[in-house]
Amino acid sequence: MKPIPHALLSVTLMALCLDCSKKPEPDPVPDKNVPIGSSAFRIYVTNEVSGDMTVIDSATYNVLATVPLGKRPRGIHASPDRKTIYVALSGSPIAGPGVDESTLPPPDKSADGIGVFDVAQNKIVRVIKGGSDPENFDVSKDGTQLYISNEDDAAVSVVDTATGAVVKSAKVGEQPEGVKATPDGKLVYVTSEETGTIAVLDPVAGKIIKTFKVGHRPRSVAFMPDGSKAYVNAENDGTVVVVDAVKQKMTGTIPLGKPGVIKPMAVLLSPDAAKLYVSTGRGHEVFTIDTATDRVLGSVNVGPRPWGIAVSPDGKTLYSANGPSNDISVVDVATNSVVRKVKAGGSPWGVIALDR
Repeated sequence: MKPIPHALLSVTLMALCLDCSKKPEPDPVPDKNVPIGSSAFRIYVTNEVSGDMTVIDSATYNVLATVPLGKRPRGIHASPDRKTIYVALSGSPIAGPGVDESTLPPPDKSADGIGVFDVAQNKIVRVIKGGSDPENFDVSKDGTQLYISNEDDAAVSVVDTATGAVVKSAKVGEQPEGVKATPDGKLVYVTSEETGTIAVLDPVAGKIIKTFKVGHRPRSVAFMPDGSKAYVNAENDGTVVVVDAVKQKMTGTIPLGKPGVIKPMAVLLSPDAAKLYVSTGRGHEVFTIDTATDRVLGSVNVGPRPWGIAVSPDGKTLYSANGPSNDISVVDVATNSVVRKVKAGGSPWGVIALDR
């Protein structure tokens, strides 16, 4: 057989290479920062120290995204239509219990606000200036307003979500934190840690109509669906306070453990409101309370300093944000046991489970 002339061989190889270049390229490697694939609900976690949000697929527990938010993201809540997530951002330096605040750097007020996170775009689209040092808040029943606790101002702000304008503001007790609208949306409870009180806000009038005592360092409120009863944590008492929400007064307490060891932080009802879950910070536990009897059913050790908690839409799984260990505990409610831990960012603070 005659050898192929060198020139013809070169042309043939070039043609083959050109033909190879026309073949479909391999699929790109999926970007872990883009939520794809699963139709399961997402778990969203605010990370106070790293200033971002971890997005987790509830089916696989893969981290789908780590989204920059701003300084000190803490409180996190979804809009009624589930298309938007709001996150409280603060430029005030972190100060733990007993810290001399005069030794801390000055606050960066330009960082204060409520981040508006678009679920479809998977990013922050704007920041609402919702008063000084926002820590937590609630969303109105129709989604048109935010009720925001301004910790260093001892005030609560009412903000229009469309315009971002503060439309009302009222003074409350010192160090306000937890904010919760009543189920009918007509009133808003604001906890004040230092004064141990609940301030009841009429959001239409923009006025506090009543203030009542609920124990030491209240941070969180949960209402029964009919609005007849509320639960409030009393961090320094080691108890959960039971409130008659009609008469707006404290009616009893549910002891969880030794004060100073068990430190109730967040209170959250199950989807059917049959159970109340309580995180306990340095107590490492999440407690379960029967809302029919107001008795403790049990507890589970979820890790160091559980703060924010969330429950899956079907009520079968609970999630706790564990700040010092930078992770989320996944709790099987039926067995009351931790079945998994998922790494998040720096110092997880708040968590929500959002169906798609």
